[in-house]
Amino acid sequence: MKFRTIRQATRIAAVSIISSVALGSAAQAAEEVNIYSYRQPVLIEPMLKEFTKKTGIKTNVIYAKKGLAERIKAEGANSPADLIFTVDIGRLTSAKEAGVTQAVKNDKVNTNIPANLRDPAGHWFGLTERARVILASKDRVKQDTITYEELSDPKWKGKICTRDGQHVYNIAMIASMIAHHGEKKTEEWLNGVKNNLARKPAGNDRAQAKGVYSGECDLAVANHYYMALMMTNDKKPDQKEWAKSVKVLWPNTDGRGVHVNLSGMAMAKNAPNKDNAIKLMEFLSSDDGQKLYAQVNNEYPVKAGVPAGKIAESLGKFKPDPLSIDKIAAQRKKASELVDKVGYNNGPSS
Repeated sequence: MKFRTIRQATRIAAVSIISSVALGSAAQAAEEVNIYSYRQPVLIEPMLKEFTKKTGIKTNVIYAKKGLAERIKAEGANSPADLIFTVDIGRLTSAKEAGVTQAVKNDKVNTNIPANLRDPAGHWFGLTERARVILASKDRVKQDTITYEELSDPKWKGKICTRDGQHVYNIAMIASMIAHHGEKKTEEWLNGVKNNLARKPAGNDRAQAKGVYSGECDLAVANHYYMALMMTNDKKPDQKEWAKSVKVLWPNTDGRGVHVNLSGMAMAKNAPNKDNAIKLMEFLSSDDGQKLYAQVNNEYPVKAGVPAGKIAESLGKFKPDPLSIDKIAAQRKKASELVDKVGYNNGPSS
């Protein structure tokens, strides 16, 4: 009887050891963070690899061009998503409005990211700044300064190229005009810009630079990092020629500052690995994370004191508009309505 008891105890102990090992393995497997990303793999993988190297926390990423907020909503409480990565203030605020994010209050993150570049309630945070600039012909445009307001000046009639007015980058820029000048003045301005277009809005930001290169227009509206993409495009050397044909003008640098948009992150509503996700947020907003992000993406760090990458620095110095991004986001609906109201996408002849 005693033998059986000892043997039984031994079996129980063995089972306990096996269970502990299994739990230990499960705990190790749990050292991960799940990311739903609209950003391309090449733009975020270097930061994620460095994070894993520093912390041992594995990152799992689902990449998509659209539908991630809807997916998280459909997954409900069982969603594996911890963090959402995306670009544009509209997409960040839309995730919040869809109810798929949660507030994060973290001293490190809040110290690293300026208040005007994050949601006041903590539902989203900017990671990099993307400046909306004017690309001007080196040969045909003599001036080296400009304002967004000046784009409606009749002297530029038939000389401006832009992409679709309803594109999120343009909507954010128009929303910033509403935030500064009000809806009525912005409508007048937008109608003036429309009348100055060289053609119907079409193509992406790089296509606007091509328009300047070809002589179709003298000015183009684009995000600054497209210059870096064209300047380094060995696979399509014609884009290098487009970049060489233009100079970057930083609108309103002598005044209120250049309109900037964001790439950013948000904590998913039911994040199963919240602690690990917060560690990743802390890393991405830290000196190391911000420096690496800037080098890879040619975008501007949001953390003060962290230098931009060499190519971004070569484009020139500028003063960003200090207006709180959430105030710009609040005007996006009106901006979209104005685009339709003035018939912007119909082009200059309408």
